[in-house]
Amino acid sequence: MNYTITVRELKERMDNGDRIFLLDVREPHEFALAKIEGATLIPLGTLPNSLNQLDPNEEIVALCHKGMRSADATGFLLQQGFANVKNLIGGIDAWSVEIDHSVPRY
Repeated sequence: MNYTITVRELKERMDNGDRIFLLDVREPHEFALAKIEGATLIPLGTLPNSLNQLDPNEEIVALCHKGMRSADATGFLLQQGFANVKNLIGGIDAWSVEIDHSVPRY
């Protein structure tokens, strides 16, 4: 199974109305700078204690600044039994460059 998704694939799925839980694993100060509308902030360091906020049956797309922390989050969630988790390749930076130029880059 493929555990990654591109920003273009995510945008297309969102435009189609697909139900996707956007999990932003960055820090609160990063989230305040730039975010994808509808994303839920759960910083990576707090993720192990925040699993009750996630539905294991829902599709989850993890994102961060460039895709490294969200890759860690994706791996962690898969280990915890979450079957439908994907890492957003390139993170919010790629989203800003390829999809929504109004999202600030940092």
